Amino acid sequence: MIIAVSSPDGKFSTEFSPRFGRCNFFIIIDTDTREWESKPNPAANARGGAGPQAVQFLSASGAEAAITGRYGPNAFTTLKAAGIRAYIADAGTPEELLDRFLAGTLEEVNAATGGELHH
Repeated sequence: MIIAVSSPDGKFSTEFSPRFGRCNFFIIIDTDTREWESKPNPAANARGGAGPQAVQFLSASGAEAAITGRYGPNAFTTLKAAGIRAYIADAGTPEELLDRFLAGTLEEVNAATGGELHH
């Protein structure tokens, strides 16, 4: 499975970003091989609609699940439409979150976890 973790700096060993649509990077991880790559989030500085734009980017990157700190209503609706599963975390590096995902200990959410945020 391909998962995406929001990141402030694109590094595998630093704390993830709790922001989804406006995070600076996404860490794209293949859960079978643990291989990963860092991709800049093209929606980070969007004037509006950053969540849905980030989802489109993740969908084009092959992501099947996303891990972040919160999902606004527009981002969550777009994730659901794209068939990307949504997980939340309160702390951890992408590496730690991968381990928690594989262990089945991350919370999957079925609704937005916060209101709309603007830059």
